[in-house]
Amino acid sequence: RAWGEIGHSQLVVESFIRFRRELSIIAVRGIDGETACYPMAENMHENGILRFSVAPAPQLDPATQTRAEEMVQLLLKELDYVGTLALELFETDDGLLANEMAPRVHNSGHWTQDGAVTSQFENHVRAIAGLPLGNTQHRSPTCMINIIGETGDIPGLLKLPYTHLHLYDKQPRPGRKLGHVNICADSYEELGWRAMNAASLLPGTPEFRYSVT
Repeated sequence: RAWGEIGHSQLVVESFIRFRRELSIIAVRGIDGETACYPMAENMHENGILRFSVAPAPQLDPATQTRAEEMVQLLLKELDYVGTLALELFETDDGLLANEMAPRVHNSGHWTQDGAVTSQFENHVRAIAGLPLGNTQHRSPTCMINIIGETGDIPGLLKLPYTHLHLYDKQPRPGRKLGHVNICADSYEELGWRAMNAASLLPGTPEFRYSVT
């Protein structure tokens, strides 16, 4: 019936995918073909908008990281791509399934600003400038929280230790990304309660509910 109501126009129909969680991997490729990958992040969306990213993704099988690196490196090579690229993935019972590719620095990679040796932004500039790529290892478990719609309690956020605020100088409006917060910690358990504290200062942010132990 619904198809008839739109005049039987051509459609692209996607089947429902049962997945355990949403993951993403950020990779970068230089002019000389050198590639580097960051640890995968676990992402939580609400109404199609990314709310949280945790990196490295908790309880991730090393084989899953390796497989994701193989997938994204193949994309980089086949596209002869230079710069930073993100690949969003579903983790399913049958392995990884690619969901979306973003040929740019990506929201789920913003954690690298404070949680990695070299951020995705710096590595993008290095890549397109023909410079050696920087170290992509993580410094600590990190949670990125998007600031959406309104900025919330900025003074309160700035008082929190191991919490790094990044604002975009945008006018507030519903659903608009105004900035993000990166929270770093020495363990996933510590990261969980630090992220919950930060999220409580951001109106409209869903409860942080990752199993990060």
